[in-house]
This record gives sequence, C-alpha cells and structure tokens, in this order.
Amino acid sequence: MIIPIVAYGDPVLRKKAKEIPQDYPNLKELIDNMWESMYGAYGVGLAAPQVGLPIRIFMIDTSPFSEDIELSEDEQKELAGLKKVFINPKILEETGDEWAFNEGCLSIPEVREDVFRKPEIKIEYFDEDFNKHTEEYKGLAARVIQHEYDHIEGILFTDKLSSLKKRLIKGKLSNISKGKIQIDYRMKFPELKKGR
Repeated sequence: MIIPIVAYGDPVLRKKAKEIPQDYPNLKELIDNMWESMYGAYGVGLAAPQVGLPIRIFMIDTSPFSEDIELSEDEQKELAGLKKVFINPKILEETGDEWAFNEGCLSIPEVREDVFRKPEIKIEYFDEDFNKHTEEYKGLAARVIQHEYDHIEGILFTDKLSSLKKRLIKGKLSNISKGKIQIDYRMKFPELKKGR
C-alpha cells in the first residue's frame, strides 16, 4: 500500500525519531509499504518520518544511480546492488574531505541544491530480521545513507544550505507546505490538514 509522502513543514520531519523494538507491530508490512511508497515516488531512499512515523528506520535502493555514466565501474557495481533496510542505525564515523552533490528530497519536491557531506561513513544498524551489522560506505552510497539518516535525526538537506540559499528557496518551501505544487506521487501537506 502506498503511503503518502509527508511534505516539508510537517512537524514529524523535525522530530528526532525513536528506536524501535524487535517486536514492533506490523514491521514487515510497514517495510513493504515503505518500499512501495518509495518506488511510487521514484525515490532512492525513504525514512519513516517521511511517511509520518517518528521511528528510526530508513531504506535505500541506489540502483538508479548505477546507470550514471559519470561513475567508475566499481561505483556502478556497488550502487546497482545496494538495496537495504536500516533499523535503529548509528553513524559511528564520517571521514574525508567534504564534497558537494546536488541533492533532492521526496518531502521537498522541485527543490535541488548542492549539499556538502563527508565521503566515507561507518554505520551500525539492524536489518529487517534484526541482525546487527557494522559496515562502511563511500561516495554516493554514503551520501544517500547520510541523507536518510538525517531524516531520523529531524534534519533536512535544506538545513545544510547557506543562509543566502535558504532565503532564495523560502517561497518554494512555503508553497510546498501549502500544497501549491504539481507532483506525480501522493503527498500529505501540513497546511491542508489545518483546513486551509
């Protein structure tokens, strides 16, 4: 079942998400619905706050990036096979010199900006069967994970922009929160909930 993506301005996107227990109700169904919602919105990642749940779970499938001709063969292979669920993750390390990449977000459609992030991460998490893993990622894989991890920390990619960039996109962000945009996937807008 496709769950509408929560739009910019909803308070759930600003909450630090809570860890979930192994017996979290209907976890498998939630994961299936999140995959369906992510693919329905043409995303490469989706975090639970984006479907209205302040819990520490996100998923990524970077295979769309693997077709990018600008990547090395190794990077293409890594991204083609990277489809995972991260439950109760903790980024243990972020290393290297920050680099810019043009990011977007399903909760902030029609806004794309260069964001600086460290190129390598080490992360500890549980998979959907609650097996614990500690893994290292670099490049675009690390970036997608960092972007989704920010969501469960209550951080949006627009928070990482300069004050000038933030001022320039303020009108767009306001329109998104009011539902004044044309998109081809289901969204839930905070301003519309209040009856405006």
